[in-house]
Amino acid sequence: MLKIVKTSIAVTIASLSFANVANAGIEDDLANICHIVQADDKGELRKKMRRVQTDYRLKLHDYYTGISCGGNSLIRTAVLSNAVETGTLLVKKMPSRDLEKPESDGKTLQAWIAEQGHQSSPIAAELDDRI
Repeated sequence: MLKIVKTSIAVTIASLSFANVANAGIEDDLANICHIVQADDKGELRKKMRRVQTDYRLKLHDYYTGISCGGNSLIRTAVLSNAVETGTLLVKKMPSRDLEKPESDGKTLQAWIAEQGHQSSPIAAELDDRI
């Protein structure tokens, strides 16, 4: 009986420590995604998204709202940085219903782009095509 209790305690401790490691792992994996978007490195962004999907079974729309690059979302950061390659990739990978939703400040991407005067951006054109 004592062996069963000790074993179950050991298994519980091991599973709890693994859960903390997994949570910290995704934060580490997504830590430099803002820099990748700003640098317009489409290949590196694609690798990072693929790694997160295989390691944690998360797609872009699962973690998109949790990432803020200086107060802006990833697509807004791409527009501000004129990162056309990564911005269009992000727009293509996001579900269209999520692209229409208001972001943390209550504005949709289209409204924000119009307000900022970036309607001529290729990212804005891709966004209009998707919606």
